[in-house]
Amino acid sequence: MFSVHKSLASADSNTTSEPISSGCEGFNFRVFRWTQTMLFAINEINGRTDLLPDTDLGYVIYDSCFTISKAVEGTLTYLTGQDEAVPNYRCGSGAPLAALVGAGGSDLSIATARILGLYYFPQVSYSSSCSVLESQFQFPTFLRTIPSDAHQSSAMARLVLHFGWTWVGTIASDDDYGKNGIKEFKEQVEEAGVCISFSETLPKGSSPENIQKIVRAVVESTAKIIVVFSSDVDLSPLLDELLRQNVTNRTWIASEAWVTAATVSRHPGVQQMLGGTLGFGLRRADIPNLQSHLLSIDPYDHPLTEEFWETAFNCTLDYGRALRNAKARAGLCSGRESLQHLNNTYTDVSQLRITYSVYKAVYTVAHALHNLEHCELGKGPFENGTCADINNFEPWQLMYYLKNVQFLVPHTGERFEFREDRDVDGLYEIINWQTTPEGELSYVQVGFYNSTEPAESRMTINNTSIIWNSDIFEVPRSVCSEICQPGTRKGIRQGEPVCCFDCIPCADGEISNTSDARACIQCSEDDWSNANRDACVPKTIEFLDFGEPLGITLIAIAAFGALVTILVGGVFLVHLSTPMVQVNDALLSFFLLFSLVVTFLCSIVFLGEPRHWSCMTSQVALAMGFALCLSSIMGKSVVLMLRARAIKLTRNAAKAAAKAAAASDQSPDVVQSAPAPPAPKSDADALQPAHQRAIAVVCTLIQAVACTVWLCLLPPHPTKNTASQNIKIILECDPGNVVFICCIFAYDILLALLAFAFAFTARKLEDHFSEAKSITFGMLVFFIVWISFVPAYLSTRGKFMVAVQIFAILASSFGLLACIFLPKCYVLLVKPERNTQEQMRQRALGKDASNTGTSASLTNTMATTVSTVCADD
Repeated sequence: MFSVHKSLASADSNTTSEPISSGCEGFNFRVFRWTQTMLFAINEINGRTDLLPDTDLGYVIYDSCFTISKAVEGTLTYLTGQDEAVPNYRCGSGAPLAALVGAGGSDLSIATARILGLYYFPQVSYSSSCSVLESQFQFPTFLRTIPSDAHQSSAMARLVLHFGWTWVGTIASDDDYGKNGIKEFKEQVEEAGVCISFSETLPKGSSPENIQKIVRAVVESTAKIIVVFSSDVDLSPLLDELLRQNVTNRTWIASEAWVTAATVSRHPGVQQMLGGTLGFGLRRADIPNLQSHLLSIDPYDHPLTEEFWETAFNCTLDYGRALRNAKARAGLCSGRESLQHLNNTYTDVSQLRITYSVYKAVYTVAHALHNLEHCELGKGPFENGTCADINNFEPWQLMYYLKNVQFLVPHTGERFEFREDRDVDGLYEIINWQTTPEGELSYVQVGFYNSTEPAESRMTINNTSIIWNSDIFEVPRSVCSEICQPGTRKGIRQGEPVCCFDCIPCADGEISNTSDARACIQCSEDDWSNANRDACVPKTIEFLDFGEPLGITLIAIAAFGALVTILVGGVFLVHLSTPMVQVNDALLSFFLLFSLVVTFLCSIVFLGEPRHWSCMTSQVALAMGFALCLSSIMGKSVVLMLRARAIKLTRNAAKAAAKAAAASDQSPDVVQSAPAPPAPKSDADALQPAHQRAIAVVCTLIQAVACTVWLCLLPPHPTKNTASQNIKIILECDPGNVVFICCIFAYDILLALLAFAFAFTARKLEDHFSEAKSITFGMLVFFIVWISFVPAYLSTRGKFMVAVQIFAILASSFGLLACIFLPKCYVLLVKPERNTQEQMRQRALGKDASNTGTSASLTNTMATTVSTVCADD
């Protein structure tokens, strides 16, 4: 059974009359070569003495016309044995029926195999590769000499994956062959991450609307790779439309049914569109003397050869018919036209693939019959060792021998046998369509596929020997989205296949070091992503170093401050016995100067890479330094406050005495003796220097105890700050416990507030030095600096936080040094004449400047006035 014609001729669709068998049209030269190959093989077998020496093979050829209905009709006719099909009856006579070779396409074989399976009648197919036919339950008597499409689908999938194509389109014929082949292909590639851009079905017969729909899908898709599972007959209408619309720049992957079909490759203008096609062809063979047989046929043998001759030479063999068709045909055939000059598919024996499969199918039946005929009685495979009779055997008996046949194919030496699943091994040549210098397409083998090899080595392909579409050697790309480079990740587009994605840059601190990464990798805590986001690099270590310009500047300023403080101490030491130095406890002044030296120098310890010792030393030295400084200032200011209060009391008493004297002057008759108020001892303060020193020492010891507890329980320690800045690791000192450090520096603030309150109370205590005002201004500078420091500190990061802290320490220290000691140094060095005991006396500033005087003069005047009034009386 062969599809010598491509389709059924149009017939009357009248359902009121008895149906008749439809005629066929569209002569297929390629399939007719297959039929002649079967005849050649039969003649070759009948001429051999080692194969069926006592039996000749005969044949009957049925034309399925590439349609299921004609295949079923032919099968029933074949089984009945006469032109009229009678199901379940064998009406013919003569030699027994052996097997059916055919029926062509997979859908045709499926239809015939279902019928033949009912009678357990053998069928050997030469071109039905659909994987559905593997089912021995549905098709118990079906055998084939062509590999199953399960192998071809796997081979196509491997080819797509080999070249890295992830975006392909698929086209399949509307039959079991196309649908099942493309289904298995899609399952395998989709499992490997390949996406299908479009999936179209080729219609059977004429359907311009569906063909245009397929062409639109091809044109609109961005897929450059198109896999086609179809026969050459079904593909031809699509090629016509693709050529009409000039669709190029596509690479086609062909199935074995059309990859070597001359009807496709010789289609006018197809080189530009299908050049570079890759496909899987069956094993090719050379069959000696076949071409001679093809060229020697007699046009008058039977109706098929007659139609072939008339179609090939565009003439008519029948004289009467030639006269009737004179206008349509070129003329009358002589029957002696030369087939050697006929350049068509029939005479082309360069790619004998399915032809070779037909050849093997005939030899398979012949060897099975030979084994059946030469069975030794008593050693037969049937019950009690019986054998079958070659002249009268049952189909199931031949089926036994067919399943177990083994032989070497003539001329090629191929060892042929069926596997346990009744299929053959999947052996394919990978074929590339290349254009010859003459402008014709040639089939070039560029690889091989063997299903019997291990999975990793089944396909071998020479990439460099492939010429792609437009005669280029570079492998075409077919992706929905380009590869995401390292430093990016795939971002799936909603509602689109997974192969369509956006490349999203990795976030800061994340990297991807491979192409097409699905997610970015988080860098470790000590690393950060580089500019390209493809590698984690160590973060920059940051701390305020001694050697950098800012560090050197701060060290110079701190050293200068300490040096100036020491020089002030030297000046005070030189003038130790003078009233200016002695007026408010010289030792307390030296405490204050020492604490300022400590605060200046402790700022240097904040520099450099934080260590355990430096973290503890810097914080404790700062806390202790300011505690001693502020305690000393508080000791000075409390005395000034007490002096101011004493002078205020004296002034109030003087005012009361003055009012009493004035009242006596107005009433001379009344003499009232009032005792004079006691004169205050301006040089005898309520708090002696020892008390002041005790205040400073005690307040400092309190801070020392707190710092000791802090250091013992939760001391400051170095830490890596990775949260403040992403690209840097800031080395800084962790205070250990926020409560401790807040309490310690809150204590310093308390001392500062007390010192400021005492000094502010005594601000009106006047002398030529005005120390209370100096302390008040010094404390104001101290507060302004540290109040400004807080927002500045919180708004900076890294080493600049340390710089701001050091600046605040230095600024507040310079402020205290300048406000408290600069006026004294000015008197000591520039105005020594003001450095006298008299100048150092305190006097209270009254509301009226004319009434201003020392406390002693105010007391003496009041007493003199009272005594004078009494004497005059």
